[in-house]
Amino acid sequence: MGRGVGLDDEAVHWVGVAIRESVINAIKHGNRNDATKHVFVEFETAQAPEAPGLLIRVRDQGEGFDPETIANPLDPENLLKSSGRGIFLIRNFMDDVQLERAPQGGMEIRMVKRLLPGGETEHSLS
Repeated sequence: MGRGVGLDDEAVHWVGVAIRESVINAIKHGNRNDATKHVFVEFETAQAPEAPGLLIRVRDQGEGFDPETIANPLDPENLLKSSGRGIFLIRNFMDDVQLERAPQGGMEIRMVKRLLPGGETEHSLS
């Protein structure tokens, strides 16, 4: 789908990493590894010339949390922790990230990767 909107190989790779991180978070933290709960993943492409890109939504069926309480993994007390970097990484790989409680329950992360005129992605990492 990313290639369909014109994302290059590097952008497709980082979008894949962001999707994997968000699904892992939904399973592990949202649904607390409860096999009876589901994770929903939706993709939407935007072909409009002014803002082509890819929108991904990942929603769990957990209790939810306040996104403002997420610890900064770069704070000295968090540097050696083995977890807590997923959302930080997602925010760095994607162009727009929003976390909110879903109306149907659980948390939803909405991630957008945009393609700029000329075929460059907004946050190319090269």
